[in-house]
Amino acid sequence: MTASVTASALVGGAGRDPLLDEDGQVVQPLLTIDLDDQVDDAGRALASARTIDRVMVGFASGPVTGPARELARALDVTLVPKGASSGREFVGCEEPASEAALLRAAASANPQAAVVLAEVLRAGGEDVTAGLHLESFAYSTLLGGSEFASWLDERGTRPLPPPAAEPVLVERAAGRLLITLNRPERRNAYGRLVRDSLVEALQIAALDDSVEQVVLTGGGPSFSAGGDLDEFGTAPDLTTAHFVRTFGGAGRLLHQLSDRVEARLNGHCVGAGIELPAFAGRVVAAPGATFRLPEVSMGLIPGAGGTVSVPRRIGRWRTMFMALSGRPLDVQTAKTWGLIDEIE
Repeated sequence: MTASVTASALVGGAGRDPLLDEDGQVVQPLLTIDLDDQVDDAGRALASARTIDRVMVGFASGPVTGPARELARALDVTLVPKGASSGREFVGCEEPASEAALLRAAASANPQAAVVLAEVLRAGGEDVTAGLHLESFAYSTLLGGSEFASWLDERGTRPLPPPAAEPVLVERAAGRLLITLNRPERRNAYGRLVRDSLVEALQIAALDDSVEQVVLTGGGPSFSAGGDLDEFGTAPDLTTAHFVRTFGGAGRLLHQLSDRVEARLNGHCVGAGIELPAFAGRVVAAPGATFRLPEVSMGLIPGAGGTVSVPRRIGRWRTMFMALSGRPLDVQTAKTWGLIDEIE
């Protein structure tokens, strides 16, 4: 099948070729759709798009209006010139067609992760707990896949992180609880020690209504570099990994406490370093902060709640763009999109 089609071609069934080959391997994981094309039967094109299993990336050389805009909402993201179209389904860039080709290359490098991410984001709903479970089931599936195995092989064997006396600092002052990630030597990576200590700290607020405000921050030059790569692949089994992520992770607690939580971010906020703060009711970032979701390049999807928290702030389309491109988002764009609330 062709990797790029016009909107009109969707009416004729373009993109609906079998996703898998005879060995169960993904064929052409990403389909780009030219939205400059004026489709005659917008209803049929939209219905067809909703049956396509592949990642769908639209692109246009100008504003997307009329029926094409409704079609764009059914896709996974649409690329347009900067300032051409507003709305969460659009990402502005210098060269939309070239950017679409880069996303296709990223999906082709890790097709299983790319397709799973699209399916998880499309299935997202208002129920946060259900969303976290869906994300974790998908994440455990990919942990057992060939793409993550290849990433582990390239990474090579690493020793486990050394112990830390106080991986998270907790300070109580009247009704304010200050929680500081405290492993700056590891860029506050969200490993087991930091995760468990953060959960314990959040449980103080969950059990004590006199805690009126929780402030979450990170010590050192960066808030968090995300999951500790030295611990990746060390879970005893995939089922245990699922239970730890969902019942032992910080995402659900942060959501429950969101109206009392302010996250204050700085430096690099990677993976869990933005997935978790995105649950907070208020997110403030320092000038120069950057935000990145790199998991697809590892054969995975965001696994700390990012397929739930980030879309609730910026929409599933821009979340797909962040995760598939893997590139950092600057602080001003993050504020414009709503990923953060203020720059201070």
